Amino acid sequence: MFKKKIALLTLSAVMTGMLAGCGGGAEKAAGNETAEAAAAKPDKKIVIKYWYAFGDKIEEAKQHMVQTFNESQDKIEVVAEHQGNYDDLHAKVQAAFAAGDAPAVTDLEIASTGVFAHSGMLEDLTSYAEKDKDQLKLDDFIPGLMGNAYVDDKLYGLPFMRSTPIMYKNVTMLKDAGLDPSGPKTWDEFEQYSKVLKEKGKLGMTVPVDIWFYEALVAQSGGTMLSEDGKKATFNNAAGVAPVDFWKRLVNEGLIKMPVGDEAGDTADKDWANQISAFKFASTAGVSQSLEIAKGNGFELETAFMPANKDYGVPTGGCQLVMTSKSSAEEKAAAWEFMKWMTSQENTIYQHKHVGYLPTRTSAVESEELKEHFTQYPQYKVAVDQLKYARPRPMENGYPEVAKIVRDAIQKAIIDPKTTPQQALDEAAAKSDKLLGK
Repeated sequence: MFKKKIALLTLSAVMTGMLAGCGGGAEKAAGNETAEAAAAKPDKKIVIKYWYAFGDKIEEAKQHMVQTFNESQDKIEVVAEHQGNYDDLHAKVQAAFAAGDAPAVTDLEIASTGVFAHSGMLEDLTSYAEKDKDQLKLDDFIPGLMGNAYVDDKLYGLPFMRSTPIMYKNVTMLKDAGLDPSGPKTWDEFEQYSKVLKEKGKLGMTVPVDIWFYEALVAQSGGTMLSEDGKKATFNNAAGVAPVDFWKRLVNEGLIKMPVGDEAGDTADKDWANQISAFKFASTAGVSQSLEIAKGNGFELETAFMPANKDYGVPTGGCQLVMTSKSSAEEKAAAWEFMKWMTSQENTIYQHKHVGYLPTRTSAVESEELKEHFTQYPQYKVAVDQLKYARPRPMENGYPEVAKIVRDAIQKAIIDPKTTPQQALDEAAAKSDKLLGK
């Protein structure tokens, strides 16, 4: 999972000015040329930039795929450049777009698709997908991952390194505490497990105040973050208050720890790796690295659905590949070829096995290669099975700022003994409604 706090509150206003001021003569001339005509130009190697987020095994996978693409043909060269986390990447893409030097292709965290599309930064991919429908096989993408690919019924992204949060379990700690390693499967069971672990001097979980995890617990409680039309906050109703009540009670009883600040996620990972906490919530993208940590630290790891309240439920996450709108026609044609290649069955199998991100295509999940992989490493399959309970993240223009408001409210409710979860979320809802109503 990764941090998704994207400070894009003023993007719509900024981009309105950008779009009025960008677009010199060269760009207008390029826009008059069809992508097909540009692609047909002989003996001209097109160089395009691809910007991506995150390092370590995620970066290894992306660099490997880019290198393999470049070596597979002699018409297009992709220059891949690391740009930090999603916050960093999005800010740099905005700045580069304003300067007329945006990458042709970029990762885009799914909840920001609406903001970027409405601001004119993204190329509408609908006609591209229709033209290449037999090659692309759009209906092969897992339906549960397509909700954030469309904005106003237009296709703007192809599912790439997609994820859901899952629960990671230190099975060795559970067995040592006399607990059934197949659980916990519900909030109540999680609380009971945490009480037993506390008696052993351990924590049930160290978990940061993360909007992604909160969205999951709201879904599990039968709620939504926003109204159906996206104009009003609904997270301050009973289903939205329940997770914060739950977290606050467990923190006060010393059953879990909820660190705050920029290092909160790292703290949670370290407590789990060092066997201080038995459980952690994290992205399926961390399966590969977590298996290495468990092996290195001498404990057994299993993954599981996030525990249910009224039911199971998780938001999807991760990124999709998008094309920026101000590239030349020949750059767009090259970008499309690259995007199709990166999201192919072969590459979704590769990146899933190398990192842990969800396989985005049904054909990949049903392939013999992944069936054998799931048999050998069942930790990877949990997120795929959990997709039946997945839902897309809100994509309203104001939602990135709303997410920050909600996170701050949750922190206040947990840290301040005088502030109840209901009070904190009511205040957050009032602020959010002003943003969503614009």
